[in-house]
Amino acid sequence: MPSASQRSSKKLIEKIHLNFRFLLVNLAKKSQNLLRPMRNKTFYIACIITLSTLISCGRRENYRTLQGGVWNTTYNICYDSKTDLRDSVIAIFREIENSLSPFNDSSLISRINRGDDFKTDSLLRRIFNASLIVNRQSKGAFDPTVAPLVNLWGFGYRNSGAEPTKAAIDSVLPFVGINDCRIDSSGTILKKSTGTEFNFSAITKGYGCDLIGEMLLRNGCHDYLVEIGGEIALNGHNPRGEKWHIMIDSPIDNDTAVIHQKMAVIEVTDGGLATSGNYRNFKTTSSGRIWHTINPTDGHPAHTDILSVTIIAPNTMLADAYATACMAMTEENALSMIESIENIEALFITLNPVDSSFCIRQSSGFPKISDR
Repeated sequence: MPSASQRSSKKLIEKIHLNFRFLLVNLAKKSQNLLRPMRNKTFYIACIITLSTLISCGRRENYRTLQGGVWNTTYNICYDSKTDLRDSVIAIFREIENSLSPFNDSSLISRINRGDDFKTDSLLRRIFNASLIVNRQSKGAFDPTVAPLVNLWGFGYRNSGAEPTKAAIDSVLPFVGINDCRIDSSGTILKKSTGTEFNFSAITKGYGCDLIGEMLLRNGCHDYLVEIGGEIALNGHNPRGEKWHIMIDSPIDNDTAVIHQKMAVIEVTDGGLATSGNYRNFKTTSSGRIWHTINPTDGHPAHTDILSVTIIAPNTMLADAYATACMAMTEENALSMIESIENIEALFITLNPVDSSFCIRQSSGFPKISDR
């Protein structure tokens, strides 16, 4: 017969599962602050997967869970601590919004984009420097200054509402190029052009996961999983003392709902994970279907044979950035890039043209996958 503590744990898990389903159904109806949702991210909420192990876990009593809505998506955090750190998590969300959200007119990045301010803060400097690294290693495929083009195509923080003309695209292409921007020793950002704008939304959720993970470490918590909108930062072990179990979704086309169908499961810890795909954030135009990933070179939606890519990196911000870069490249070029970078691994899903089945290809150091 289950003990009192086991019965209590079971009730807690049932409550968590119910709350999670409620969030998925209702969050799409609410506007939760300032960063636009990015439905291309496809990791299922690993925290929920691993929480099912808590009933038989001898270390259960110290694990806590936090769940809610932020930036038009959900967050789920599972961590081993005797202290409730919810207030610290919310404070980090606010700090990120005030610094990096282009959907908030009063944020630092919005003021910089308008030319009202040029002094950076620590959050912006860190995400800018990481973006420069990935931009150079991807040969320009990842570029946050593509913002004016993303806006033109209707996927950004300013929606033109119409398919852009060649003249409109050509008029903003000269503003694109983060490699021609820099931050000087005084912390002042120097843009390529007065028309250059930054949108770090492609990696902000991953960055947020990292910042919360760092806060947990500062508070003595070494076992945690932080998930925001599908991006995941994890450390240590799950409540059973194992590596964290992460489910990778099949890339099923749907631009109105998030459909979770298991493709594979991996076990991983001490790093960051992110998935990008164009099958959940697209629209149909007079020229056919277009995707949200914009090619910084020609200003048009990128064409790739990759349906989705899952990246494992030392932190979630980098995983996020490399996943975005891969979606602007062919599978061969993306895999070549990943294999050339230390401590970055990838799993690519493409479509078999013969029978329309999914094909999986992994980098040499990607964890073993299972279908359990």
